[in-house]
Amino acid sequence: MHYNYKYRLDPPEALTETLLHHVDTCRQLYNHVLYELNEADEIPARYKIQGTLPDLKSWWDDLNDVHSKVLQMVVKRVYDNLSTLKTQKENGRAVGMLKWKPPREYRSLTYNQSGFELKNTSGRPTLWLSKIGEIPITLHRDIPENAIIKQVTVKQEPTGEWVATFGIDVDEDTPEKPGKPERVVGIDVGILKYVHDTDGTTVESPDFSDERERLERAQRKLSRKEHSSNNWEQQRRTVAQRHADLKRKRRDFLHKLSNYYAREYDLVAVEDLDSKGLVELPGNSRNRAGASWGAFLRMLEYKCEREGTHFVAVNPRGTTKECASCGIETDKPLWVREHSCPGCGFEADRDANAAWNILSRGLKQLGVGHSESTSVETALPTDTDSVSAKRVMEAGSPTLKERATTVASE
Repeated sequence: MHYNYKYRLDPPEALTETLLHHVDTCRQLYNHVLYELNEADEIPARYKIQGTLPDLKSWWDDLNDVHSKVLQMVVKRVYDNLSTLKTQKENGRAVGMLKWKPPREYRSLTYNQSGFELKNTSGRPTLWLSKIGEIPITLHRDIPENAIIKQVTVKQEPTGEWVATFGIDVDEDTPEKPGKPERVVGIDVGILKYVHDTDGTTVESPDFSDERERLERAQRKLSRKEHSSNNWEQQRRTVAQRHADLKRKRRDFLHKLSNYYAREYDLVAVEDLDSKGLVELPGNSRNRAGASWGAFLRMLEYKCEREGTHFVAVNPRGTTKECASCGIETDKPLWVREHSCPGCGFEADRDANAAWNILSRGLKQLGVGHSESTSVETALPTDTDSVSAKRVMEAGSPTLKERATTVASE
């Protein structure tokens, strides 16, 4: 499997200047390649553009200072961005053209396959980069012995810190996914309750109000500084650090929650949400953006793959309106938090009803059988006496409270 391991770098001042020079040279090459593509009648193949790099070096001296693989990855970066635009256009989005990169928007360079090596110099690990030198690195966790480092991306964060991200391939066999999953769960995500699943577990959204307040206070101070002054630059880094703190805490919560579901269950069914589209909707977009549903689903997907767990993303349309017992659709505004079916009389929490529908669609979409002993009972409770319904209705159950608290605090 492929993993990304991120480590902090501690380059001395001289190497920092060299890194910045290499990054800026890559940025200028990116803009040059983009200009050539815009002038061409037809976009040539990527390898044809890469073949022109040796000729560029004959009159562009700065390119000789940068490793050849790094220059090739710059060309690949342009084509990857073009491919992304093409995909978005095919999906019906209004897209424009790629723009030239200013210095603040181009902060990284990538070594692929060669030009880098991890060393141990005088008892301290260092990262050797071709045409740059050895940079002290903090290996806060070991790279697996059976891992092959495919590439290294060096980036300067907005806070001014330098980090190295290793793309590694681990030679390991992933667990085989069960043909008849016993422990199955459907997950409905939200804002107040971050997740509500078919086992009755609810996890509240983490409270980051203190972190937001510190960030907003730092932003107000920044707005009062003279732009580009020393005080402004110092405060800009403070704002960047506040952003980084908030991002780390949010990702820590998402990693622990997704890890719990990937390890505890044999099958996890979720909604196939268009996270970007939801954020663009009017009203409450800040909370939807802060929920990071897209990041949670991506984490859950790769961790399920790693743990040998079925991951199924289903169509979210109608999961809230549809009755999990009889299938009748009932419109209900957002403020109505209880589901009450006028057809069969089935009553449940709004999010619990949606979670059952998600699991039902997931089982149907995957086309696998599941154990008869599962508490979900095919995710289609026929009445309020079903095991799953009882678990949700018993709001005061100590087991459920302890379980939700454990997940949120891990």
